[in-house]
Amino acid sequence: MKRLFSTAILAIASFPTIALAQEEAITTEAYSGPAWSPYLVGALIGILSMFTFYFSKHPLGASTAYARIAGFIGQGVAPKHTNQLKYFADNKPKIGWELMLVVGVVVGGFLAAFSGGEFTGRVVPELWQQRFGEGTASTLLRIVAAFSGGVLMAFGARLAGGCTSGHGISGTMQLSVGSWITAGCMFIGGIATAMLMFAF
Repeated sequence: MKRLFSTAILAIASFPTIALAQEEAITTEAYSGPAWSPYLVGALIGILSMFTFYFSKHPLGASTAYARIAGFIGQGVAPKHTNQLKYFADNKPKIGWELMLVVGVVVGGFLAAFSGGEFTGRVVPELWQQRFGEGTASTLLRIVAAFSGGVLMAFGARLAGGCTSGHGISGTMQLSVGSWITAGCMFIGGIATAMLMFAF
């Protein structure tokens, strides 16, 4: 109940920001970035988090889904070893709402790109091409960097007990000190990595 109350308070507190955006006529056409307004998306994520707490009694999070996927892969490749691992002995791999959330994020991302006119079909973004050039070598470097970054983020999320959703959204909405520290470290790490890759 306490979690739901703090979530509701923060969601209500975000309404003035939305109203201010409407007063300043920040529309899809006026916004210079992606076609989907970040103000609208942020408000929708807040509402989704409230419903997640209310219906599932769990915070919004995605890193558990990757652990479940690893469990499915492990059961297919080395079932005996996987079933002996303590984590999978206590948490049998199953298709739960966390896994469906990740599927929904991927599907939603494609739908948002199509509906917002942002689907480029490019493997390598323009910013990457400007920094690392074009061609097969640049594309392979991009794929390796993206995959490696994803692995490191997944490892860090499991180590920290939550991902950008679990800590950055659900945890901060509950005013968790640990989640605010984690979210701050995420931004610091992201900014430092971007500067190392693109600014120097």
